Amino acid sequence: MPRSRPYKVGLNERLKDPEHVASYLNAAGKESQDVFLLALRDVAEAHKISKVAMAAGVNRETLYRTLSARGNPTFTTLESILAAVGVELHYRARAKRKPPASGTASVTQSPSRST
Repeated sequence: MPRSRPYKVGLNERLKDPEHVASYLNAAGKESQDVFLLALRDVAEAHKISKVAMAAGVNRETLYRTLSARGNPTFTTLESILAAVGVELHYRARAKRKPPASGTASVTQSPSRST
C-alpha cells in the first residue's frame, strides 16, 4: 500500500499549475476576501514567496503582510501577484436573479406620498 503524503505537499504541487491556481482562487474568492487572501498566500508559497515578491515588485515582508487575513492589497499589487503566479483577473456579468416563485409572498413597499 502506498504511503500517504501530507496535504500541503500535494497542494503545493497542484498549485504550480495555473489552471489549478485559477480554480483554487475562484473557489476561495466565493467564500470571502480573507479566504481569498489566504489562498493566494498558499499559491505564493507554492511558487516561493521570495520569487513571487520579486516578480510582483514588492519585498517579501510586504507580501506576507499583504496576503495575511488582515491584508488589504491595492489593485495594482493584487494584479502583480496574480501575474507572478501565472493567472489573471477576468470579469463577467452576474447571472440575473430569478424572480420569486408565484406562491411566495413578496412585499414591496412603494414610497408613500403626502398630500
